[in-house]
Amino acid sequence: MARSQKIPTLSIVIPTLNEALHLPLLLSDLNVWPNDFELIIVDGGSIDLTISIAQIQGVDVIKSPKKNRGYQLKTGASNARGDWLLFLHADSRLRIGWVRSLSQIIQNKKSKNFAWYFDFKIKKDNLEYRFLEIAVALRSLFLQHPYGDQGLLIHKDLYYKTGGYSSLKIMEDIDLITRITKKTKLKRIRESIYTDDRKWTNSNIIKRAIKNYKLRKKWRQGYDIDNLSKEYNS
Repeated sequence: MARSQKIPTLSIVIPTLNEALHLPLLLSDLNVWPNDFELIIVDGGSIDLTISIAQIQGVDVIKSPKKNRGYQLKTGASNARGDWLLFLHADSRLRIGWVRSLSQIIQNKKSKNFAWYFDFKIKKDNLEYRFLEIAVALRSLFLQHPYGDQGLLIHKDLYYKTGGYSSLKIMEDIDLITRITKKTKLKRIRESIYTDDRKWTNSNIIKRAIKNYKLRKKWRQGYDIDNLSKEYNS
């Protein structure tokens, strides 16, 4: 959506990199929002039709000089005009109920004191995925550490009080969430967000979970982020 002169209540930031298959589906979900909103796509150098698809939909695309999701999210936030920021991954899908739930949160003046996340779901029907969803739900609720796949709704004031996203290739979600938890609580939006299963398809779920745990541990110990990024993508 091209920028209007009116300041929107909600700015939605989506980092992309070769998301031509998934982006149209997410855009269709977002277009049911009934009020003024601003959609910002920050692309990390797509070589497929991602940018063309966004532009056909009337979305302004910021071309990032870096393939770096943390940098892309940070850039999107710095260009956002809305009071509320919603960060989403491009391979996400939202059920129609998200409109009602977000509207209620945004209209409640006390909501700006917290950050908000969706319930994690994987699109395909698989028993292992159901157990993973339960584990993520428990982690999010009791440890206060939702993942980037779960989206993040946050008022702009709180976003900048916590320092916002850092320019990290990976761990950008955990980095910000850790700083948020030092200032306030994260709460459930009580609506599901569905993520693509591509990161789990070619690997055993348990092995992948263990690998991610080890990577997070190394990151907290100060390991080089570029090397961790290579290990994550290997």
